[in-house]
Amino acid sequence: MIKIHASAGNEDFAMVYIIETSPGNLVECVESVQPPLPREKKWVLLVSTMFGCPIGCLMCDAGGHYNGKPSKQEILDQIDFLVDKRFPTRNIPCEQFKIQFARMGEPSLNKEVLDVLEELPLRYQAPGLMPSISTVAPAGTERFFNKLLEIKQEHYSNGHFQFQVSLHTTDPDLRDRFIPVKKWSFAQIGEYGERFYSPGDRKLTLNFALADGMPVAPAVLLTYFDPGKFLIKITPLNPTYRARENDLVSYINPLSAVEKYEIIQALQESGYQVILSIGETEENLIGSNCGQYLRRHLLAEAPIEDGYTYQVNESP
Repeated sequence: MIKIHASAGNEDFAMVYIIETSPGNLVECVESVQPPLPREKKWVLLVSTMFGCPIGCLMCDAGGHYNGKPSKQEILDQIDFLVDKRFPTRNIPCEQFKIQFARMGEPSLNKEVLDVLEELPLRYQAPGLMPSISTVAPAGTERFFNKLLEIKQEHYSNGHFQFQVSLHTTDPDLRDRFIPVKKWSFAQIGEYGERFYSPGDRKLTLNFALADGMPVAPAVLLTYFDPGKFLIKITPLNPTYRARENDLVSYINPLSAVEKYEIIQALQESGYQVILSIGETEENLIGSNCGQYLRRHLLAEAPIEDGYTYQVNESP
């Protein structure tokens, strides 16, 4: 039986929950919509795959501590909690029901995620179900990703799965600084993508949360990533304590989706589909966006001004 420790948010945008899945083990999970789309069009859940995260990316508040891995049931408990609040019969009539394994933790380091992916189509009546794995592709995860490919082919073909790899830059030294663990090379990621992609699938996403001074060179990407199988997603650097501590400034203006950026133009001219993904600024204030972590905010002595401004409601 899970226990809710705290929550923050706005039902019209996003809600973040801190829940205890087993004695002493806290995770965060999120539900969100993307105005103006109603929940029936698109509903997004973000769940945690670790208690903390051992990676320690420079812009992510969820790193810095690591207390192990949730079981299959503890991951499902997060999804069940969010689903049962809205659809207690577990019949989910959303055109796109997206479950992102991306709130806290690196999913490829927890093999229980694979068991969850196999369980989901049996657990919910959800024709719009689309799981999403976001990874930094740590070294030594070949067995996980080979099994993931089998699961995708069996359960989630023809556009029902989203696979994202966070690169953040094409400069290998800066990439190592931003993502301070051993990880797959661009060549390894490209080779896996060639195996993963089948006609009818969504293109694999190369994710760049762009900070000032982080180069994205189309020529480097073209060496390893076929524009017919990979797309580029560029996001602002969300307001986090870690970004502030590391003096990181967003290259993308989070308040404007109409500005023109040379990097985006160069990528498009190279043949890539580019998505400039700027979410609702309200989500930054709630603390539900990528890289944000409510528990870090609760422990902070000096709050940041452009994020985590919603009141956190702690349960007795």
